[in-house]
Amino acid sequence: MNNQLDPNKKEKVLTGDRATGQLHLGHYVGSLQQRISLQDQYEQTILVADLQGLTDNGHNPKKVSSNILNVVADYLAVGIDPNKTTICLQSAIPALSELTMYYSNLVSVARLQRNPTVKNEIAGKSFGASIPTGFLTYPISQAADITAFKATLVPVGDDQLPMIEQTNEIVRKLNNVAGEEILVECRPLLSKVTRLPSMDGKAKMSKSMGNCIYLGSSEKEISKAVKSMYTDPNHLKIEDPGQIEGNVVFTYLDAFHPDVAYVADLKAQYQAGGLGDGTTKKILEECLQETLKPIREAREGFTSDKAQLIEILKAGSEKSKEESNQVLNDVKRAFGLDLF
Repeated sequence: MNNQLDPNKKEKVLTGDRATGQLHLGHYVGSLQQRISLQDQYEQTILVADLQGLTDNGHNPKKVSSNILNVVADYLAVGIDPNKTTICLQSAIPALSELTMYYSNLVSVARLQRNPTVKNEIAGKSFGASIPTGFLTYPISQAADITAFKATLVPVGDDQLPMIEQTNEIVRKLNNVAGEEILVECRPLLSKVTRLPSMDGKAKMSKSMGNCIYLGSSEKEISKAVKSMYTDPNHLKIEDPGQIEGNVVFTYLDAFHPDVAYVADLKAQYQAGGLGDGTTKKILEECLQETLKPIREAREGFTSDKAQLIEILKAGSEKSKEESNQVLNDVKRAFGLDLF
């Protein structure tokens, strides 16, 4: 698919996050910066996915409900403007759940089980034989979200491409049932940013694994995280040549340091010998502290006014309800269920 944006056409963009915790640096480089740039040219909707957050937290719903406003505060703190981007709450838009129910009749259990993204996610969980139905049907819920807003562009990582594929399968099946084009297909907008690893370099930064530097992390928390970062275990002395590949400090420098040439010089020094891990970590910490300080301060301001956060979320949800109800009515008509 062609993932280049057409500057002459104001496309609809849908993206979002599960409300299972505060957002972290992985979100910042992987999606938030992209959303900031998209909001000036495209009709963007960001969905706070609380219902999808429950798919593996049904036993602990407070983990979801207590983080809804945290996620909204993170959006605002990094520069997402509710006057340009619609921020809405999944559970406040009834049409999404109803569309999920209609679409579920067009998808077999076997097809859901074959979805590579679902298979990988299940493998990383501790469900055992007790996989929640909501988790298995996650791709259908995502299809409802995307089609409800007639989004043609969906920012995703490459691990989410099977979700886009399944959404378009549902679109084609529904249109075939209707005998006309009721829904529109979407295409992915892939992030070009490398996923940030955890401090130990063994996994990606993840809310569920608690190995994150959050957007609201304190100075002490940032310092502690950087000091614990995995480097080159064979780089025992400053004069020893060091390895860049797999070195978490340099991965983060690549992602956050504004001076590419300076980082390239640091890499050359490290590989040749003569640059210590303590020095590179100090440089990285200064960079992260500078990056996160204004975000943290802005976030503190937003979290201190919950009424404002709720009002922004409510306004976006009301707008989204109207838009999604139009699509729902078309889908009901396709199934012949528009009696009233």
